[in-house]
Amino acid sequence: MNNLKCKQVKDKQQAFLKKVLAISVVLCMVGCNQKPKDDTPWVSIFDGKTLEGWTVLGGNAAYSVEDETIVGKTVHNTPNTFLTSNQNYSDFILELEYLVDSTMNSGIQIRSNSIPEYFDGRVHGYQVEIDPSDRAWSAGIYDESRRGWLNPLSKNEAAQKAFKQNQWNHYRIEALGDTIKTWVNGVPAAYLIDDITSEGFIGLQVHSIGESQKAGTEIKWKNIKIVTENVEKYTTVSPLQPIVTKNMLTQHEEEDGWELLWDGQTTKGWHGAKLGHFPEQGWIMENGELTVLSSGGGESEAGGDIVTENQYDNFEVKLEFKITEGANSGIKYYVNTDLNKGEGSSIGLEFQILDDARHPDAKLGNHEGSRTIGSLYDLIQADSTKYVSPIGEWNRAHIISNNNHVEHWLNGAKVLEYERKSDAYRKLVSESKYVTWPQFGEADKGNILLQDHGDRVSFRNIKIKQL
Repeated sequence: MNNLKCKQVKDKQQAFLKKVLAISVVLCMVGCNQKPKDDTPWVSIFDGKTLEGWTVLGGNAAYSVEDETIVGKTVHNTPNTFLTSNQNYSDFILELEYLVDSTMNSGIQIRSNSIPEYFDGRVHGYQVEIDPSDRAWSAGIYDESRRGWLNPLSKNEAAQKAFKQNQWNHYRIEALGDTIKTWVNGVPAAYLIDDITSEGFIGLQVHSIGESQKAGTEIKWKNIKIVTENVEKYTTVSPLQPIVTKNMLTQHEEEDGWELLWDGQTTKGWHGAKLGHFPEQGWIMENGELTVLSSGGGESEAGGDIVTENQYDNFEVKLEFKITEGANSGIKYYVNTDLNKGEGSSIGLEFQILDDARHPDAKLGNHEGSRTIGSLYDLIQADSTKYVSPIGEWNRAHIISNNNHVEHWLNGAKVLEYERKSDAYRKLVSESKYVTWPQFGEADKGNILLQDHGDRVSFRNIKIKQL
């Protein structure tokens, strides 16, 4: 082949290679500009035209639809208002966009509820915060009308900076089992492990305003979509360390003066009611749960009751308990361990724990119904039937005693109240099994007790605040 022909072949090859390279560059540019295909089976929960499927709760703020966007407007002289989904959701992934005025505070309620018995229907539950203030805790997790801040963003500078003032912002919220994770504009914000509520509605909050604030200030939401099937398949890994609330104090609780009564791991702070040490049998500590074991249903016949090392006068105590079928137990307060050194339980006022449907004690007692769950044992019946969680699920007990006024709460609802040391109280005692104990329940201070009644019952998140 002569030199001319060689040159012609080389020229053709180079031209072909340039053409292939150019096509490759174009294809690469097109491919690089395309987003990965989203195969998530999203379902819109706002139709873009109406508020069908949503209900306003809590207050009287105004909601409307404009340009496929939900618009909420502030109103004077009304509490927090929530536009809530008519459907409840348990495990889900939620994405939406919002635009908030820089002077407002708002939030997205998830797994939230409103029942007449809880502060006259007050909306309560997890809230993913919308916070355009200098604090910048947008996408942090707040517990509306219950425990306050659970996962603030005080240590997450990246998330604080991710919020866009006076612009549309995007949230991704994942709720799976006891885990809630959030992102703001693609930046990981919160990672919470907490299982107080497993199901509830989604709500869009318009916060209440003071008289000096402008009425009609707007917050907007759009592109509200959710996944509820095969949720685990579409979840995202978060690089954050989770905040675990079990047997821990939340930031709000610490600021409010609460203390842990049980650290979730050791016997510190507790001993047997009739012992100088913690029982060597009958109680176990596993997975952050303090459990009295089944021993045949006898009262203090195995490990025996356990009591706090310290005594308390005015206080709030709260804990979670889980019962087994047919179980009997109790939380006692103002306990005097010097009384009743013989058989049976130590003496004190008792928040009854019972499987009402299966245990015969529910139908016994000198005052009708006074041995049912949440009752002041043998004295006052609790209005608790509709608030009890099923067997195997956790219940929340809350006892408040302040200047002799006592309240029992079960799962967020007040189920009874009474005045200790009053004439009415003393009359009840005189008609009860406690009549043989002089000045029963009238001690100025006493121990907190968890009862061994021979049935398996578990406790956790045991906390106290002295008043």
